[in-house]
Amino acid sequence: MQNILHKKFSYSFNYATLIIAIVNVIAFVLTGSGRNMNFQYLFGLQPILCLRGHYYWQLFTYMFMHGSWSHLISNMIGLIFFGIYVEKSLGSKEFLLFYILCGIICGAASLGIYVLNQYWQIVLVGASGAVYAVLLIFAVIFPRSTVFIFGLIPVPAPLLVVIYAGIAIFDQVFGMRQGVAHLTHLSGFAAAWLYSVVRFGVNPIKVWKNALR
Repeated sequence: MQNILHKKFSYSFNYATLIIAIVNVIAFVLTGSGRNMNFQYLFGLQPILCLRGHYYWQLFTYMFMHGSWSHLISNMIGLIFFGIYVEKSLGSKEFLLFYILCGIICGAASLGIYVLNQYWQIVLVGASGAVYAVLLIFAVIFPRSTVFIFGLIPVPAPLLVVIYAGIAIFDQVFGMRQGVAHLTHLSGFAAAWLYSVVRFGVNPIKVWKNALR
């Protein structure tokens, strides 16, 4: 009997990546383009409301909220650029499961960190964690692919993951770029890594080592 964790969906491609991006844009516009704090408190992830107010839906909705146009656009560019390739490879159903589950894991991990540090009033918004997860799984599926930074600088996809992880760790340790959820970004990588191992039975390190041979 096939393990349910490894059971595959029937393949279909329905542009789920674009639909997710459109939902993000609609949510951003309808909630006041990031300026209406009432919506941020309602749909963003705030520990005191999520846990003590039982706003548990925030673990899902926070990833569709953004604080500014630049925040939204940068995340959606990353989502569409990498997500389309990942979705075509995995199929729309698998991609949706991956994206939503990783986003929720990022939210739960961030929530736990905030609670441990007594950051009850902080509000987390944005799809960054889920997008970082998409970047890592892209590098697992296409380990020999090259990404051109600014359209000019060629960087192997696995190396790009290492660079982004290094930047996030550096910024977190040295307090750089205040207001950016660096640990949520790292949680995205961790969630995708876990998904790859548990769901696909694939170790990213082994994939990347084989790609270098």
